[in-house]
Amino acid sequence: MDLLNLINDIQTADPEFADRISPRRAAIKNITSFGSKVAVAALPFAFSTLFKKAYGQTATPSVNDVLNFALTAELTEASFYNTAFARAGLINSADAAAIGLIRTDENNHVAFIRSVLGANESAANKARSTAAITAGNFNTWFDFSGGAKGTVPGAGPFVDVFASYPIFLAVAQAFEDTGVRAYKGQAGFLKGNKTVLTAALSIHSVEARHASYLRRLRLLRAPSTVPADFRPWVTGDTTTASGITVTTAATAATNPIYAGEANVTQANVNLTSIAGQKAATEAFDEPLTSADVVNNILSNFLKTS
Repeated sequence: MDLLNLINDIQTADPEFADRISPRRAAIKNITSFGSKVAVAALPFAFSTLFKKAYGQTATPSVNDVLNFALTAELTEASFYNTAFARAGLINSADAAAIGLIRTDENNHVAFIRSVLGANESAANKARSTAAITAGNFNTWFDFSGGAKGTVPGAGPFVDVFASYPIFLAVAQAFEDTGVRAYKGQAGFLKGNKTVLTAALSIHSVEARHASYLRRLRLLRAPSTVPADFRPWVTGDTTTASGITVTTAATAATNPIYAGEANVTQANVNLTSIAGQKAATEAFDEPLTSADVVNNILSNFLKTS
């Protein structure tokens, strides 16, 4: 068997083969270090194992899959702000212009992604787009109390989200922090389409600015509702990162947004020795998978119909 020819053939059939197998190259190197006879004998088993790991996982999402996932998140955010601005007196007049700009950004994100998807927009997103964005019927598809999984609509842990400005700001921050990690988690799947990747990274940075602004706004407008060490950036995980302690249920609903953010190791380098644990967690954002976002976060706010 000519393994080089085999690999070349696979590379031709699957241009992403090198990326799939890349994390496992060390395994091949270790096998070949045992000597030629052992190495040759082990190669069939080794390659079998490597291929199973490379291709036996969940299928790599297509660009359209990623865009539909992003659209679901953006529709949630846009509808959230559209609902808020329909509630007279909710948003502090001093903050209305800035939050209005965030609202405009989110609606523009929706319009852009929909235009890119065209006929590839999912049926569910198309229904959400029509009901929420066109008709303004947000309650059809969203439960912004966070109670979509519950038995009583609108009775989730953020039941006063459109009656209490501090709670509105907390949920807005939660959505924006989710957006930052969600785009980061999907960027790698877009590297084959540089145009879409560039746009996604542009949206990612805007989501980060939104999140930082809203976290700072919580410090200014409702300091008593956040921990003493709360910052405009993410520190650690759980309530340290979210600053959301309205109720135990609210904390539980937002903890998945910050799961893994306490990581202090990047590229096998433990950063705690440089400036301590807090600084190490603050220096890097961690990605979230689409499954994490949909199943553990958005599912609290998305109705099935």
